[in-house]
Amino acid sequence: MNLWTRSGSETPRRIYLDANATEPLRPEAREAMLAAADLTGNPSSVHRAGRMARAVLEDARDQVAKTLGVAPLNCIFTSGGTEANVLAMHGLGQGRRFLVGQTEHDAVRKGVPAGTPLAWLPVDATGQVRLDVLEAELAQDGPPAFVCLMLANNETGVLHPMAEIVRLCRIHGAHVHVDAVQAAGRMALCVEEMGMDSLAVSGHKMGGPKGAGALLLRGPAPARLDPLFEGGGQEQGRRGGTPPLPALAGLTAALQASLAQPAQPLAALRDKLEQAAVAAGAVVNGGNAPRLANTTNLSLPGRRAQGQLMRLDLDGVCVSAGSACSSGKVAASHVLDAMGLGDLAAQAIRVSLPWNVTEDDINQFIRAYGAMAQSAAPTIAG
Repeated sequence: MNLWTRSGSETPRRIYLDANATEPLRPEAREAMLAAADLTGNPSSVHRAGRMARAVLEDARDQVAKTLGVAPLNCIFTSGGTEANVLAMHGLGQGRRFLVGQTEHDAVRKGVPAGTPLAWLPVDATGQVRLDVLEAELAQDGPPAFVCLMLANNETGVLHPMAEIVRLCRIHGAHVHVDAVQAAGRMALCVEEMGMDSLAVSGHKMGGPKGAGALLLRGPAPARLDPLFEGGGQEQGRRGGTPPLPALAGLTAALQASLAQPAQPLAALRDKLEQAAVAAGAVVNGGNAPRLANTTNLSLPGRRAQGQLMRLDLDGVCVSAGSACSSGKVAASHVLDAMGLGDLAAQAIRVSLPWNVTEDDINQFIRAYGAMAQSAAPTIAG
């Protein structure tokens, strides 16, 4: 059975507009992965096959470190963004009190070490952190702070004012950890220039493979970092486990390819989509703040997100409601709740444009969304 066939109609063309869940694999990443998969050696082995594998691993490390602005030995490869975030919090946050944004991804919200002093940082109606509250929290007596604020929100694309965040944290001796999983590959990043102390990235959000990420550390190398698990002492003793060489080669190739792609075409297509959605009755959540070029969050008053997803899916359109890390469930968004959106939070979908989106894709979404908005809305209970 073709899941996209609708009774009495032609099969709709399937389009994928859920890049913030995962990007389609870039051809450059696929090619790099296949080449690395042909290598037999373990990078920790000293024979010729091992040295060949080690050369690929260290070339990947050099490229990622140079691109993101850290010393190569301060690029620690991980299994993805979640591990990179948790490694930073557990490996660098000892003896500090945690200040965590209310709109952070659950990888950070649930990754704070148990028993650690914790305060939540509220956001304004646009989704940006309240700098006045951050400054007041930083000035509190007690141990220095470990501040966790993502660069770009995964649900709205809203960018926190990172330069001002870093400035305030420097004054008070706080460590700034940035979840850049959604930002890396979609905007220019340089850890040394931007001033954050640690930064997490993930390969599959750039068009690379799932299962590869990195934690980048600012300052002299190799920076101190207590491992979550020691294993065989890989990654300078800061992250045990045999490196997944094909995945890391794919991450590196995807990062390079993504930054070579201009953001303006994506922004123009997103703006076209938003204008049509607003004309159909939608509200753009976080639309007044700086955002990623590929991301829009749309609430359709009177329509539950679950119903919107099902209707758009039948019309061949893949979008999401909130994060894709909740076991496939459509639950209330803590991000939109923190922004004070009330009922609109349960009526929101996220549209995130992938690197290979076309204008035909946008036009198909506009047609499907307009038809959904014009159809009779089901009664919303409670």
